[in-house]
Amino acid sequence: MTREPNIVTDEKEVSLLYQELLKRWNKRRASEMTDLFTEDGNLVGFDGSQINGRSEARSVLSQIFANHQTAAYLGIVKEVRLLSPDVAILRAVAGMVPPGESDINPEVNAVQTLVAVKQQNNWIIALFQNTPAAFHGRPELSERLTEELRQVLRTTSNEND
Repeated sequence: MTREPNIVTDEKEVSLLYQELLKRWNKRRASEMTDLFTEDGNLVGFDGSQINGRSEARSVLSQIFANHQTAAYLGIVKEVRLLSPDVAILRAVAGMVPPGESDINPEVNAVQTLVAVKQQNNWIIALFQNTPAAFHGRPELSERLTEELRQVLRTTSNEND
């Protein structure tokens, strides 16, 4: 008997996987962060750098966390779409709150894409891409995204008070 995929559950699990990725970045835990990836998973950084494989990702992220005060991510999932019972794509937008600050830096807002695969009944990241949300020549789109992220930041801040 073939198990019918539970689309709502899978979409929620992929969304939680993304939130866990951001949480582990925010805690600056390279090893724990890369544990969320397939062994041959890929990352495309904000600056276009490409990292291939869990081992390389762990090394690069460890160096980043050791040498830089990284900003904290705040993400909003826009869509999770199952491409098959074992492959999903997640689209999100994200802002970053610099260390010691309480507001996002609009200059580093991003559009993020995550491709997840189901392995041994668990969702894991095959690809994560982080693209600048530059919106060249369309400042109203940048302002709209910044306000949307600030609303989530305010909600999150109020919940933590």
